[in-house]
Amino acid sequence: MSHHIRRFAPSDRDAMLAFANTLPEHDLLFLGRDLKHPRVVDAWQSAIENGWIDSLVAEDSGRFVGTAALVRDPLGWSAHVGEIRLLVSPDKRGAGVGRDLLEAIYSVATERGVEKLTAQMTPDQIGSVMLFESLGFRAEALLKDHVRDRNGRSHDLAILAHDIARISAQHRAFGLEE
Repeated sequence: MSHHIRRFAPSDRDAMLAFANTLPEHDLLFLGRDLKHPRVVDAWQSAIENGWIDSLVAEDSGRFVGTAALVRDPLGWSAHVGEIRLLVSPDKRGAGVGRDLLEAIYSVATERGVEKLTAQMTPDQIGSVMLFESLGFRAEALLKDHVRDRNGRSHDLAILAHDIARISAQHRAFGLEE
């Protein structure tokens, strides 16, 4: 494993923008906002400071090769739900970066007391869908033509979910707790 995972720090702004600019636009469609805009990264930073987002980065030789975020709305009706946003450099896919980030952000979610996790992606992101499913996520919804790329083309959005509370209750019932 050549990558190192740590929390996103205020000094990481430029490295995050550089990382975002290495990603295909298609990877950014499910984020809701364009991460290549400095204002979006600034808003992300203030959300981290306010405790709405937990963010991790994977580094390799001082360069960001992936990021995972847990997004919550502590004041909303769904305060028990966290959304995971995972991005991995195209040249690092299949190298375990995504899995390591996903497992690390999952731990953060359980520490935060999150009971349900969701993740959004386009259904053609097969590697991503398979990674999430391998960790117990299941497709819960498909929103047709929900996102549009810069060329105006519409794409479906898949929503995967993982019920932490239910799964851990099942594990307790069957004596599978670590």
